[in-house]
Amino acid sequence: MDALEIARWQFGITTVYHFMMVPLTIGLGLVVAVMQTAWHRTGNPEYLRMTKFWGKLFLINFIMGVATGIVQEFQFGMAWSEYSRFVGDVFGAPLALEALLAFFVESTFLGLWIFGWKQLKPGIHLACLWIAVIGSIFSAYFIIVANSWMQHPVGVEMIDGRPVMTDAWAVFTNNTALVAVPHTLFGALAVAGGFLLGIAWYHLWRRRRDGVDTVGADGKVIPGESANIPGRDRDDHKVWLRSLRIGAVVAMISFAGTALTGDLQGKLMFEQQPMKMAAAEAACHDGTGFSVLSIGNLGSQNCDDIVALIEVPGILSYLAKGDFTTEVQGVNSLLPQYKEAYGTHLPDNPIYGERAGQEIDYLPVMEVTYWGFRMMIGFGGLAALAALVALWITRKGTVPESRWLMRLAVFGILAPFGANAAGWIFTEMGRQPFVVAPNPDPSGIDQVFMFTAAAVSPGVSAGELLASLVTLTAVYAVLLVVEVKLLVKYIRGGVVSAMPELVHAPADENEDATPGSGGPGGGKPGDDVLAFAY
Repeated sequence: MDALEIARWQFGITTVYHFMMVPLTIGLGLVVAVMQTAWHRTGNPEYLRMTKFWGKLFLINFIMGVATGIVQEFQFGMAWSEYSRFVGDVFGAPLALEALLAFFVESTFLGLWIFGWKQLKPGIHLACLWIAVIGSIFSAYFIIVANSWMQHPVGVEMIDGRPVMTDAWAVFTNNTALVAVPHTLFGALAVAGGFLLGIAWYHLWRRRRDGVDTVGADGKVIPGESANIPGRDRDDHKVWLRSLRIGAVVAMISFAGTALTGDLQGKLMFEQQPMKMAAAEAACHDGTGFSVLSIGNLGSQNCDDIVALIEVPGILSYLAKGDFTTEVQGVNSLLPQYKEAYGTHLPDNPIYGERAGQEIDYLPVMEVTYWGFRMMIGFGGLAALAALVALWITRKGTVPESRWLMRLAVFGILAPFGANAAGWIFTEMGRQPFVVAPNPDPSGIDQVFMFTAAAVSPGVSAGELLASLVTLTAVYAVLLVVEVKLLVKYIRGGVVSAMPELVHAPADENEDATPGSGGPGGGKPGDDVLAFAY
C-alpha cells in the first residue's frame, strides 16, 4: 500500500462528493432568492409556492453540504501536513475569510430566513435570503482564490523554502481566480437549471397521468384540479410550468456563460499550465489541430501510443491563442522543457520518503485529462440542448404523457452535475505531478512549486490512511442515502410537502397570500414555521 496514493484517493472521493452539494446550493439559492423577490413585488401566490418548495430542497442540500464540507479542512492536517506547512502563510487569509466571514454570514442569515417568515417584515426577510446567497458566493470566491493560487502562484516570496505572502491584493485578484469564479458560478446555475427542469417535468407528467390536466383540440393544456389531493389545483400547474421554463432558460444561459468563461480559462491554462492542456487535447506533437477523437493504449504514459482518428485543423490554435494558425506546443516538446526547469528526478530529501530519487513523470494521466475535458463540455452541452428541447415541447403548457421522456428528464438532472465534477477532476488531476503548479509564464513567480509526493503527512501510515478512507467513504455513503431519501420524499410530496398549510388554505387564496399578510406562509396565526424548517 502506498500512503500517497491512498491519501489522494481519500481527498478525491470526499472532495468530489462534497462538491456535488456546492453548485446546487449556490445555483438554487440564487433562483429561490429571485422567486421570493418576484413574490414580494407581485404578491402572486404561485411565486410563494415556488419559493417554499424549492427553498425546502435548497435547505436539505445546504445542510448536507455543511456536514460533508467540514471534513475537507481536517484533511489538510490529517493527510497533508507538509502541504499545509508549505501553503499555510498564503492560505490563512482566504480560508479564514471563508470560514469566519462568508460562512458565518451565510449560515446566520439563512437561519433568520428559515425562522423569520412570521417574525420579520417581508422586506427584511427577503434581504436575509439575499445576504445568505451572496455569502455563499463569497464563500466560493475565497475557496477558489486558494485553489487558484495552487494553479498559478502569485503575490509571494520564497523565504527559507516556504512561500510567504507579500501582496495580498495579487493573491485575491489572481487572474486565474477572476476567470474561475464566474466559470464556477455559471456551472452552479447550470445545475440549478437542470434540477428545476427535471423535477418540474416530473410533476407536470404526474398531473397528465392522473388526468388532472388535459389537452384540447388545439394541443394546448387545460389545467384542472383534483379534489382528492390537497394543493393539486390550477396554481399548482402554474408552479411547475413556470419552474420548468425558468430552469430551461437558466440552463441555456449558464451554458453560454460557462462556454465563454471556459474559453478564457483555457487560454490561461495554455500559458500557465501548458502540459495540462496539451494532455487534455492529446496533443503529442506541435500543431494547430484539435482532437475530436484519439485512441491509445490504456494506462500508457507514452505519447507515441496516441493516434488521432478525427482532428479539426486550427481549433487548437483558437483555444490557445485566439487565432487559427499559431502552432501550439505538444507533449513531446514540453517534456524536455519541464525536465530542464524542474528536474528529472525527485530530490534526495527525506520529505519524499521512499519516492526520493524516483524519476518524475510530468505527463498527467491522459485518460483522465482527455476524457474529463470532453465529459465536461459534453454533459454541459447535452443539458443545454435538453433545455432548448424542453422549451419547445412545453410551448403549449404541458409535457407529453410519455413515461420514458419523464424518466429522461429526471435523469437529465445528473448531466450538469457530471459536467461540474468532470471539470474539477480535470483541473486537479491535470496539475500532477504538482500540488502547487510552477509558473512557466512571465506573469507568475517562477520556482514556487511543490511536488505532490512531498505534500503527504510523513507521520501517517498507509494503514491509518486506509482506515480513514474506508470510514469516511462509508459515512459519506450513508449521508448520500439520507440526502436522496429526503429529497425524493419532499419532491414527491410537491408544494404541500413544504406548505402543509395548503391543506387548510382559505377559500380565496389570493386575498391572504400577499407578502406580510396572514396567507400561507405569510403569518397566519395557526401556521407553524417549524413545518417549513423541518
